Amino acid sequence: MLTALLLTGCTGFFSPQPGIGKPVAWSSLPNWQNDNLSEAWLAIAQQCPRMNRRDTVWVPICRAVDEMQNPDSEAVREFLQTYFKPHRIHAKRGKTEGLITGYYEPLLNGSLQRTEQFAYPIYSPPDEMLTIDLAEVYPDLKGMRLRGRLEGNKVVPYHSRSVIDGEQQPLSGNELLWIDDPYGSFFLQIQGSGRVRLEDGTMMGLNYADQNGHPYVAVGKTLVQQEQIPLEEVSLFTIREWLKNNPSEADQVLNTNPSYVFFTLREDSSENARGSLNVPLTEARSLAVDQSVIPLGTPVWIDTTLPDGAQFQRLMVAQDTGGAIKGHVRADVFFGAGADAERLAGEMKQSGRMYALLPVDR
Repeated sequence: MLTALLLTGCTGFFSPQPGIGKPVAWSSLPNWQNDNLSEAWLAIAQQCPRMNRRDTVWVPICRAVDEMQNPDSEAVREFLQTYFKPHRIHAKRGKTEGLITGYYEPLLNGSLQRTEQFAYPIYSPPDEMLTIDLAEVYPDLKGMRLRGRLEGNKVVPYHSRSVIDGEQQPLSGNELLWIDDPYGSFFLQIQGSGRVRLEDGTMMGLNYADQNGHPYVAVGKTLVQQEQIPLEEVSLFTIREWLKNNPSEADQVLNTNPSYVFFTLREDSSENARGSLNVPLTEARSLAVDQSVIPLGTPVWIDTTLPDGAQFQRLMVAQDTGGAIKGHVRADVFFGAGADAERLAGEMKQSGRMYALLPVDR
């Protein structure tokens, strides 16, 4: 009996491998028939020029996109069902649920010159920082890059947060602009993009430009471990409040995250931030993912809820990445800019399922 089970039925006892699984029926996608898919069309259309260059499988897809002008929801649904197949994404040990969070574009007040009020810098990428592409030596490590700097004739890791924001100020002279919030740069770095309003009302957009090569560590986790904030209460707002209420300890906590992000000015300040795919992000339709699991440009169906419990089942497009976005069923929803976007992004930490829509062979 045991031998028979091992030979004929053992596959039922094994969990699917983590990652993108086998195709499933479109009816497996919760609320598939009810989402207004036309809202996601801009995200798909804007990425076609890049996707055409990245993957030849997208050439016929984008040709069809070019032929469709302002399609309604049903037309987009038919297009997707023609050119793609949904695949469930599995986490470890066969689980299908993971963590869905959110991010947004914060608005800061700033100046192009340092003043007594605007005393906190936002930096552009330093010229002295070296980028070492490991794929040039080890092709299997394509996409892996190290950041460093020269110290004598040695390459050493680039400065961590504690050094960059410390008394030595090694990036002095590399300031992009100055803001009036001592913690504004830190939260801007977590979000990856933002806007700065100058004293004359001019708006300047900031995009992610580079990172210092150190790993991202969530300060919320640090505060939980130090029993400063209960786990169930951790959010952007409770972390910000704790920092303001504990200024003497704030730097020590912030420095537990050695990662540091550098920015560049957006050419068109009215344009949304650009993600890792280098296309403008679409509010509530662009998604940050772990690109080692989900290729950038992939349409993704997510099945989750908003912080108030409302269902959030819709088509997204994987167009960004993030230091904290690691894992098989892990994603960060771009909510745009403004107070509502801040509230949603700040409180979003929901359980959810994900389905990758992969191109079909044609």
